[in-house]
Order: sequence, then C-alpha cells, then structure tokens
Amino acid sequence: MTGTELATAYRGYIACLNAQDWPSLANFVHDQVVHNGRKLGVSGYREMLEKDFRDIPDLRFDIQLLVADPPRIASRLQFNCSPKGTFLGLNVNGKKVAFTENVFYEFRDGKISEVWSVIDKATIEAQL
Repeated sequence: MTGTELATAYRGYIACLNAQDWPSLANFVHDQVVHNGRKLGVSGYREMLEKDFRDIPDLRFDIQLLVADPPRIASRLQFNCSPKGTFLGLNVNGKKVAFTENVFYEFRDGKISEVWSVIDKATIEAQL
C-alpha cells in the first residue's frame, strides 16, 4: 500500500471505532493482530475496544497527527472524555479529562497487524 492508501485505510479504521461498527472491524484489523506485544486476534482486539467504550461512554478517537511510512502509520490521537471509575489505575470517576495517545501501527495484507500504544498518563494525573 502507498502512504496515501495507508492513511485512507487508517481514517476508515478510526471512523469504524468512533461508530462502534464492530462487524466492520475485521475489514481493518488483521486476523492475527498484536497489541503492545499481546496476540489478541480480531475477536480479542474487538473485546478490548468494546470494554474501552463501556468504561468510557463518551470515547471518541480524534486524529491530531498522522504520518504514513509504508507499511507503518504513526498517529497522535487526542481524547477528551469521562472515564467511569478507574482508568489506567487512576480514580477518574467520570471527571472529564483530556489526554493524548501516541500509537504506531504496522499493516500486513492491507490491515492493521501490530499496534504499539502509549497513553500520556501524566497529563491525566495532572488534571486530577
């Protein structure tokens, strides 16, 4: 895939997440997807995302920065949301917090096959 094709596929993936269109997730995520070193497969990846949306009802992924260097994408995602209860070990309890996530994706066969993700926890701590 070209950089433009990767970026288009990634934007489609983010739109899928924001719509919580779980039946379409397999169009974007490889059957053997790995997240931060954990082999999840599509079903495990979907379960992880569904839990995120249960824990953060107003979750929305907002792309702030996107760099495509085939077969990889680097993205900085912005969040402004209200996690219920504990989030990343922090007692957020529904308070609105803004934070970013730096995430790298590797594509194989036109789909996301590996994800490396780091959330800026310090920014959340400073807001609490």
